[in-house]
Amino acid sequence: MKLMRLFAAAVALTAMSFAASAEYLQTKMNFNERLSGTAETLVVLVPGDTEELVVQGWSRDTTQHVNRAMQVSEFTGAAKQELVVIAPAGLSEQRVILMGVGVPSELTRVVAEEMGAALANHVNGTKAETIHIDSRLVADAKANAGVVAAMAHGIDLRNYRFDRFKSEPAERPAQTFEWLVASDSDAANLYADLRGIAEGVFLARELTNLPGSTGYPAAFAEMARAELEPLGIEVTILGPEQVRELGMGSLYGVSQGSQHKAHLLVAHWRGSDEQPIALVGKGNTFDTGGYNLKTASASILRMQTDKAGAAAVVGTVKALAIQNAPLNVVAVAPLSHNLISAEAQLPGDVVTAGDGSTIEVGNTDAEGRLILADGIWYAREHFNPRVIADIATLTGAKVGALGTAYSAIFSEHDSIINTLRDAGENTNELVWQLPLGPYPGIVNSRIADRINTGSPGAQAGAIFLQHFAGDTPWVHIDMAGNAFIQSPQGIHPEGATGYGVRLLTEWVKLYSAE
Repeated sequence: MKLMRLFAAAVALTAMSFAASAEYLQTKMNFNERLSGTAETLVVLVPGDTEELVVQGWSRDTTQHVNRAMQVSEFTGAAKQELVVIAPAGLSEQRVILMGVGVPSELTRVVAEEMGAALANHVNGTKAETIHIDSRLVADAKANAGVVAAMAHGIDLRNYRFDRFKSEPAERPAQTFEWLVASDSDAANLYADLRGIAEGVFLARELTNLPGSTGYPAAFAEMARAELEPLGIEVTILGPEQVRELGMGSLYGVSQGSQHKAHLLVAHWRGSDEQPIALVGKGNTFDTGGYNLKTASASILRMQTDKAGAAAVVGTVKALAIQNAPLNVVAVAPLSHNLISAEAQLPGDVVTAGDGSTIEVGNTDAEGRLILADGIWYAREHFNPRVIADIATLTGAKVGALGTAYSAIFSEHDSIINTLRDAGENTNELVWQLPLGPYPGIVNSRIADRINTGSPGAQAGAIFLQHFAGDTPWVHIDMAGNAFIQSPQGIHPEGATGYGVRLLTEWVKLYSAE
């Protein structure tokens, strides 16, 4: 296992040159302390309050031309400010792009990533094949490496494309980005760490984007296995009969109306011998709503994204493995396919969960908490984790309460809440705590131990799930509305966002350091 981890780390990190994943990207990042060759586009990172721009190697004509453009456009180098100079005098490049970085030591990773995404969007609209980025004006070596690595990460995240079903897909971005930096090794090392996160995000996006008849439980599990096992991650897949034999009737029942029965995927990154952190992600690979049928065409069309929670935890362990993170993290993904047939679960049915408790199915479209119940129980029973975090596209009520700017989080443990807030701020996957109570009787059932409905909806879902964590510290993350966007925005292309990978990868590190 140790050798496999070392091999994974070696694959993830090369000295100063990074060819992006052949499957997900075609761009290339090089970090150098001097540049050679030619480029169609030159990008200069400019600190704030720059009154006169002086760049080593520029002629007098170039300096005068660019500074005149700065004066006319009132460009000062403020963070995220951008100025494009076409056909700059005295330079072979077709355009110069000035990008303001403000006070470099204060520029956050999130803002730098957004700047990288904006740069990617700009150059993708040109014919440029090589882009030179001059960061020498960011003089502090630490700030220089941080800004450059985060911008390169933002470029990567924006350039993902989901095109596997197109017979003639558009060409993917394939530029080479040559970065002129203060320290090539420092920039490369930081970028390699973020590159691991990007690969996790890409896997999560790919899994979430898969249509329901392609990304069904067994297919999801096998695709995850193919990506994770080569990295030294231990993967276990429980099939439908194993799910039944273990008594996980709550998980099994959701898929009993489909030809694609329930599975449970376990992906374990043993980067240390400490007590594990368990991440449990909802993997409902398609959701018709069951007999409580979804009737809005726009809603049901996007129900392949109901597996985004499972995709997030799978992507997280992939990111940690590529980073060779010294953490013990296990991802558990209960996988279902919620369809209607003569064998499908009915409203009012009673199922028995893995912990032996009974559940009245008050609504077949509240299936997420049914599969998560057994996923959380399995993680607690088989791994004795120090903490359990579950993540799911669970309730419309969450969207009504918070929109899509935040995920809702529920927990009684301050250390979990505080570290999740910090992780959210660091990654721009923001969270907001909602209360767990008191809501007496919110999930009481007349005929069973509990029911899978209740009001208010987001709280009912969380309180229902809390039972299955037992005495283990626990948090529920409701990411409804965050899994998919209709058009490109910031670091995200259109489609699945891979939400949760960045948040959870950051959180497990912060929580482990507590």
